[in-house]
Amino acid sequence: MATGHGVAGVKARRKARADWLALMPNAHEGYISWEKAETIRKMVSGNVPTSRHHGAPKHGDALLSGLIRCRRCGRKLTLRYSGARHDIPRYSCTRGWMDNGEPRCIAFGGLQVDDAVADALLTVVGPGAVAAAVSAEAEAIQRRDQVREALERDLEAARFAADRAFRQYDAADPANRLVTGELEARWNKALAHAAEVEGKMTAHDATAPTPAADPASLVALAADLKSVWTAPSTDARLRKRIVRTVIHEVIADIDQEAAEVLLVVHWIGGAHSEIRLPRRRRGQRNNTSTDVIAAVRQLVLVAHDDLIAGILNRNGLVTGNGNRWTRERVTSLRSHHRIPVHKPAEDEVEPWLQLNKAAQFLHIAAKTLRRAAEAGEILGIHPLPDGPWIFSRTDLSTPAAQTITERARRNPRRPAGPDPDHQSLFPSMT
Repeated sequence: MATGHGVAGVKARRKARADWLALMPNAHEGYISWEKAETIRKMVSGNVPTSRHHGAPKHGDALLSGLIRCRRCGRKLTLRYSGARHDIPRYSCTRGWMDNGEPRCIAFGGLQVDDAVADALLTVVGPGAVAAAVSAEAEAIQRRDQVREALERDLEAARFAADRAFRQYDAADPANRLVTGELEARWNKALAHAAEVEGKMTAHDATAPTPAADPASLVALAADLKSVWTAPSTDARLRKRIVRTVIHEVIADIDQEAAEVLLVVHWIGGAHSEIRLPRRRRGQRNNTSTDVIAAVRQLVLVAHDDLIAGILNRNGLVTGNGNRWTRERVTSLRSHHRIPVHKPAEDEVEPWLQLNKAAQFLHIAAKTLRRAAEAGEILGIHPLPDGPWIFSRTDLSTPAAQTITERARRNPRRPAGPDPDHQSLFPSMT
């Protein structure tokens, strides 16, 4: 490239450290040590967002930012956040489209992917992995000792060769300059070789690894990792640093026929694992389970929305998006499916009664009525295992209900239970 005056421009190109003419660490006193400077240099180089590096951990919650790559084109996936609070990550391969106008490759939501990778990481970093790490450390120490023994043998041989060359030189006739010159050259060469081996041994001893913690503390750390990982106070950047410590890269693709997101995790050390996750099809929604909708239809007979939300949460049920139930979410579900709200009767004669009020209506114990309902002797609705029994006032006035009442009066000390010889008039509703 030429300048305006016809003089060729100067281009600067950084050479690799191996190609430098000279490198003298600690030649002058610095503000920081050479080791700390090297650590900072490596960190800065690793934070450069290029194809070879992951880039610096960001504040966002996306776990695989800078780590995930497209299997089809080899480019890194870009990340964007959506949602009302901009906290829903989505990975997409759009670099080809942005740079060269190429078609987009793949795109998928990031919440499910991040959770799957986090579960795999916590499974790997467990007591079994700690035991493997301790074993690997023992093997590394053994190999290091073997290298040390080999260097000691080489040094002993080099010193013996140097001593032998010296004796030959010392025994030669000084008048024979040709012979003494050759023997002196051999002696100097042997001394140089011995010094070289001593330098290798010194460098080997100087790079001694820091001893790891005892196995008991490592096991305790692995057990506490999940609680630390899920703690709200844990910074997202800390999670990403943990991920980058054990994961080299994640290759992603989409199986259109199986409607699955395919992930291949490349772990540090060379191991690989494959993860398949279901992917929502276009237009597919996270619908609430039909069992939950059916339970809400029955619970509104006796309960308000806030009480229904508590019953659903107590039974471990969640919304279609995996959230806990609240009064607002129950109200939204009812409105969407046109389920009427619970309203108390104006004349205070409720058409549907819970277990306690139904037992008071029949003047029997609640346990007696529940056993009769479980046996199918009287019609009762039980939407959820950990939820209320619901009875119709009409069913409580039938002859079957009167039979249960009379049997309980004949044996007041023992709650009436199912009679094996008594034929059920109603199918079981449990």
